[in-house]
Amino acid sequence: MPFDKKSLLDFLEILDKEITDEITLVAAGGTAMTLLDTKPSTIDIDFTIPSQDVREFEDALKKVPHGFRIDYWTGGMVFSQILPDDYLEKSIPIKTKLKNIKLKALNPLDIVVTKIGRLDERDLQDIKACIEKFKLTKTQIKKRAKDVEYVGHEDSYKINLQHVVKTFFQKR
Repeated sequence: MPFDKKSLLDFLEILDKEITDEITLVAAGGTAMTLLDTKPSTIDIDFTIPSQDVREFEDALKKVPHGFRIDYWTGGMVFSQILPDDYLEKSIPIKTKLKNIKLKALNPLDIVVTKIGRLDERDLQDIKACIEKFKLTKTQIKKRAKDVEYVGHEDSYKINLQHVVKTFFQKR
């Protein structure tokens, strides 16, 4: 079931009622792109959550029957990448009516560098959308990618990065 921006925010409003202490949720991947109006919808919900907020989020999730896929990672990890410590301050606040959830979306540059790790066809489309909408440059992407830790075969990440640079920045 795809989620558009309204359905994402509606779900978070329900979840917000079950949260007692303020927490921060940072949308990642397609969720972030949907919240940033870069993509009309996402097929799942992805967050990276500061470590101290994970338990509160998990407790609230248990209280809200939802039946859809929610992936979340801790403290700047997204998929198999660990973002630099400044990911949280670089994330973009999303205006909402939520009382206990401080909602942010990953910076578009961080969306791109996390999608480079897996790099399937949908990731390539998402990377292209971020580059075009936010006018990201090859230099910005390469610089940020150097600061990302890749959990797995690091050469694969470097090959994927080279592919992205060649695909989107090669002079035609």
